[in-house]
Amino acid sequence: MNLGPAEIGLIILAILLLFGYKKLPDASRSLGRSLRIFKGEMKGMKDDDVRAKDEARTTPVTGTVVTPSPTAAPTAVDYEAEARAMEARAAEARARAEQARASSAVTDTSH
Repeated sequence: MNLGPAEIGLIILAILLLFGYKKLPDASRSLGRSLRIFKGEMKGMKDDDVRAKDEARTTPVTGTVVTPSPTAAPTAVDYEAEARAMEARAAEARARAEQARASSAVTDTSH
């Protein structure tokens, strides 16, 4: 809905004729107060919602602590032994790769 200058002028003229120029400042002042009260109430409602959510989040959790059984105790990991085993597997893989390269080089020269 596009209001041009003529339409806005007619609206202002109608308001002046209905209320009179003496009552307009009082009417606008009371409208401003009403809007301020409305905004304050809306802000209060939002604050109440935030407080209710915070209270819901801070409810204590109740439960029991379960101690692990001795049979399910975690075993200690020997990282050095794992590293040595991985190094040995890597050395075996390198040796196989070298052997495969050497055998492919022999077959290439025999053709």
